[in-house]
Amino acid sequence: MASLAQQFAGLRCPPISTSRLTERAATFSKAKRAVNFVLTAKAVAVSNAQTKERQKLKLLFEEAYERCRTAPMEGVSFTLEDFHAALDTYDFNSEIGTRVKGTVFMTDNNGALVDITAKSSAYLPVQEASIHRIKRVEEAGIVPGMREEFVIIGENEVDDSLILSLRSIQYELAWERCRQLQAEDVIVKGKVVGGNKGGLVAVVEGLRGFVPFSQISSKSTAEELLDKELPLKFVDVDEEQSRLVLSNRKAMADSQAQLGIGSVVTGTVQSLKPYGAFIDIGGINGLLHVSQISHDRVSDIATVLQPGDILKVMILSHDRERGRVSLSTKKLEPTPGDMIRNPKLVFEKAEEMAQTFRQRIAQAEAMARADMLRFQPESGLTLSSDGILGPLNSDLPAEGLDLSDVPPADESDGTLEEESD
Repeated sequence: MASLAQQFAGLRCPPISTSRLTERAATFSKAKRAVNFVLTAKAVAVSNAQTKERQKLKLLFEEAYERCRTAPMEGVSFTLEDFHAALDTYDFNSEIGTRVKGTVFMTDNNGALVDITAKSSAYLPVQEASIHRIKRVEEAGIVPGMREEFVIIGENEVDDSLILSLRSIQYELAWERCRQLQAEDVIVKGKVVGGNKGGLVAVVEGLRGFVPFSQISSKSTAEELLDKELPLKFVDVDEEQSRLVLSNRKAMADSQAQLGIGSVVTGTVQSLKPYGAFIDIGGINGLLHVSQISHDRVSDIATVLQPGDILKVMILSHDRERGRVSLSTKKLEPTPGDMIRNPKLVFEKAEEMAQTFRQRIAQAEAMARADMLRFQPESGLTLSSDGILGPLNSDLPAEGLDLSDVPPADESDGTLEEESD
């Protein structure tokens, strides 16, 4: 170690030359100036290129401006009609009351999301999905993919989404339908859903109408009629006042007027009694007596009929004052006992058998009238060979008969004998 230290101690470095440092500094300065020149040249070149690009863009803008000013639609495939169509498709009035087309794309427990091509999705609450009370929108047939017309009824302030309704549109249609039914003076069925001291509340076409007790034909209470369907006619349809007044009495009067003797109607068995069955024929209860069920003896009505059975019956009699209607299936049997053995055949042949029954009744009535008119020739009516009652026809010539050629009745035999000889 000592010898190595002695060797390093004996080393000597030559002095640095001042002229050499000066030369190196000059060389570095020249290189720096050369780099600065190159950078400056490149910056000038970029600046010139940008200037040319700006000039080119300016020229393009000037040409475009000139085309817009002189020939705005030249070379444009998108016409003005296309522009208006695009506005109709993608832009719409979002004011309350506006109707829009939309497609349901998702449902949940509270409603459905609807795409109406707006800036955000619209929402259909479950209470606005139907005119009827429902718990889920699926009950009203609202499922993803369904496209329908909705009406805007509000806006959600939280996310600016629109609130839609189908119920409002259905209400408008229901009122229009009720006005039409009132104009046609038809009988409709209404379900009793409530009542008060003045009358009943019945649902017709989805609307809640009022039936005053004075317009109910039966003496039943509101509790007895609850959840039952009644035949009704419209008395007052006022959408502006939201007033719908109905009458059961008018409907029953019209129904009873249509119950002609011998007509066939469809009814439902309401109840069975030892003496017969009560049949509901359009809101009117008729009695099908046990003796009018079949030509064959019926010992137990329950073996032939059951409550809820639907059958065809013929009107035998109708006492409008007492409100009683007598019915028959016996008169509709093609052969005696068919109502017991083959009731389906009876119902298939009902109209045909009823027509035969009516013809027999008409002939019997005509014969009865003819017997009366036989002693009343001054009535001017007579019975034809077909059993049809019509005007008296003497078949005499207009100028009358020449009675001079008619032989006396008491000499007719002798005259014939002489001619024969």
